[in-house]
Amino acid sequence: MKSAPRATIIISTKNRADDLRKTVESSLHQSANPEVLVLDDGSTDDTSDVIRNEFPQIKLHRFERSQGYIVRRNHGASLASAPIVFSIDDDAIFSSPHVVEQTLADFDHPRIGAVAIPFINVRQDKQVRQAASDKTGIHIAASYIGTAHALRRDLFLKLGGYRECLVHQGEEGDYCIRLLEAGYVVRLGGGDPIHHFESPRRDFQRMDLYGRRNDILFAFWNVPLSRMPLHVIGTTFNGLKFGLRCGRPVRHAQGLLRGYAATFTYRKERKPVSLKTYKLYRRLKKSGSLPLPKVEKELPPFVI
Repeated sequence: MKSAPRATIIISTKNRADDLRKTVESSLHQSANPEVLVLDDGSTDDTSDVIRNEFPQIKLHRFERSQGYIVRRNHGASLASAPIVFSIDDDAIFSSPHVVEQTLADFDHPRIGAVAIPFINVRQDKQVRQAASDKTGIHIAASYIGTAHALRRDLFLKLGGYRECLVHQGEEGDYCIRLLEAGYVVRLGGGDPIHHFESPRRDFQRMDLYGRRNDILFAFWNVPLSRMPLHVIGTTFNGLKFGLRCGRPVRHAQGLLRGYAATFTYRKERKPVSLKTYKLYRRLKKSGSLPLPKVEKELPPFVI
């Protein structure tokens, strides 16, 4: 009798059939024998046909209407049968057959709610991001990058998953501060890296608008009232500065304005974390990482 999988890999994809082949192949070669789910978010190319014909062992879920990768990642978590859910972009691959096995081993403490898997943006440089500075202890971070992470499925569902109204970008930080408020942490991984081949087909207009919009929503939903004014001022200033630096100031300003407007639409979702959690989150953002024993006494009691 085949044993239940210990891990599920979720791949949300749209119109990247050629890139997707490599992602799926590297997933199927994992030594942990994970369940692999492909969620086709309304592709108009032959994505679903490629999966059906070339990878019949894969569980394919095809959606006629595109709703974005945040919705699909939530959907994938609800469909997964394993306790640990991995998410990898359709333009990334596991660099070795051991990444999933190594990452599963990183969930060796009850406080760990997510693991930030090391990764390399191959087309940018050779820097390994999200890697623990050493392997002698548990090092935690404020958040993770979406293309390279693993989550405890039960906890993710308990906390409501990603906020789907974010649409595009910013969902990781919003989830991770809620994770911290629930008493759990993001661990920096110690395994082999994921190789991320950022697709040249990136919609920077969409990224600019939603990125700045969602920065404002993050502050409105999560930041304690006493820290809200300063946080929003800093977020606005940094957003405008980044827009000038990358040569797209108008779009970044438009995104900030959309964020201010969206706070009224989503005002009922405001549930700020405690001041203690906020301070810890900011410390983690500033330091990059901290040893878990150094901050464990500051964490709230477990939710589950």
